[in-house]
Amino acid sequence: MIDLPTLSAILLMAAATYFTRVSGLWLASRIPAGGRSRAALDALPIAVLVAVIAPSATAGPAEIAAALTAILLVRRLQLLGVIAMSVAVVIILRAALG
Repeated sequence: MIDLPTLSAILLMAAATYFTRVSGLWLASRIPAGGRSRAALDALPIAVLVAVIAPSATAGPAEIAAALTAILLVRRLQLLGVIAMSVAVVIILRAALG
């Protein structure tokens, strides 16, 4: 049996997700593709990475090592690779350091 409030919540969340993705694509198509706006969009993944990693970088030695790993790898790997390597450093060092 389908619970109406649950189904409504799922459909509303799906609609909200779809709307945010479509509106983002629509907005991105209106931004000029050159100059300063292109440079800002190119820097966005690195800015997001810093915003995610920086608050936890002072939590302990494993987190500091992960932040340094991210800094060293950000110009050599894709963003997903940098995140994966940083997470691996945290996991390994937390297991080693206790």
